[in-house]
Amino acid sequence: MKRNYYILIGLFILFLSGNVYSQDLDALLNAQIKPTVNYATASFKASRIINGHSIEQMKKKQLDFRISHRFGTLNDGAYGLYGMDRSVIHFSLEYGLTDWLMLGVGRGSLNKIYDSFAKFKLLRQSSGEKTMPVSVSYLTSIEVNSMKFDTTRIQLTPTTFAPRVNYFSSRLTYVNQLLIARKFNDNFSFQLSPTFIHRNLTKTELDKNDIFAMGFGARYKLSKRLSLNAEYFYTLNPNAKVMETRYYNSASVGIDIETGGHVFQIMLTNSQGMREGTFIPQTTDSWLKGGIHLGFNISRVFAFNQ
Repeated sequence: MKRNYYILIGLFILFLSGNVYSQDLDALLNAQIKPTVNYATASFKASRIINGHSIEQMKKKQLDFRISHRFGTLNDGAYGLYGMDRSVIHFSLEYGLTDWLMLGVGRGSLNKIYDSFAKFKLLRQSSGEKTMPVSVSYLTSIEVNSMKFDTTRIQLTPTTFAPRVNYFSSRLTYVNQLLIARKFNDNFSFQLSPTFIHRNLTKTELDKNDIFAMGFGARYKLSKRLSLNAEYFYTLNPNAKVMETRYYNSASVGIDIETGGHVFQIMLTNSQGMREGTFIPQTTDSWLKGGIHLGFNISRVFAFNQ
C-alpha cells in the first residue's frame, strides 16, 4: 500500500514538471515566431503603365535605360504606311538612388523636350502585422521645350514694331502627380493618378496654364511573362477648341512582354506625346477618327548592387 502511495506521488510530480516544461516550450516558440509584414510586389511590370508612370520604380543602385517610340496615325493610310513614315522617339535613364527614391532624365524628339523627374515611394500595400490597402507614390517632373523661339516682331502701332521678348521660363512645364495603386490579386492591379500640370506659356490665350486630370490604369496578367494593360486620362478642364484644333483625352491599350532583363511594351494610343506635359493636355487625335498611333517602350535594367 505504501509503495502504491509513493508511485502516485511520483506520477503527480512528473505530470506537473511535464506541464511546466510544455508551457516553457510554448512560450519559447511564441517568442521566436515574430509577426511578419507581407508587401505587395510587381503590381505592374514596368515603371510605366503605357504613357504614364506606374507605382513601380527602380530599386537602389538599379538603372533603367528606356527607349520609347510612337509612329504616326493609322489613318495616314497606305501612302504613309499607316503612320510608319513619321514617328517620334524618347530616350531616358532612370536610377534608383534608394529603394524609395528614383530619379530620371530624358530627351524626346517631339518639341525637342528635355525632362527630368523624381518619384518618391510614400506607402506600400501590405498585409499581416501592418495592413495598408494601397501603395502610394509622388511624382514631380519638369519639362523643357527646346524648340527655337518665335522671332516674329510685335506690332505696337500701325508703323511701329518691336522685337518679341522671349524668356527661358517660357519653355518650362511642371507636373505633379500622385500614384495610388492596389494589387487586388496575383492577376489584376488598378491605379489612380490625380495630376496637376502647370505650363508657363501656352500656344494661345485660350489655352489654360493650369491643367487638372485624373488618370486610370489597369493591368491584367495573362501568363508569367505576358500582361494586358489599359490607360485613360480624363482632363477635368480641357483646353478650348481653337480654330480646327480640338483636344481629346488620352486613351491607350497595350501588352507587356518580359524577356529576361528586358520588358517590351507595345501599344495603341491616340497620343503621340510620351510625357505628361504633352499627352495629357495636347492630344489632338481621336480613336473614332482613326487617329491611333502604334508605339512601343523597351526597358533594359542594369544592376550595380551585385
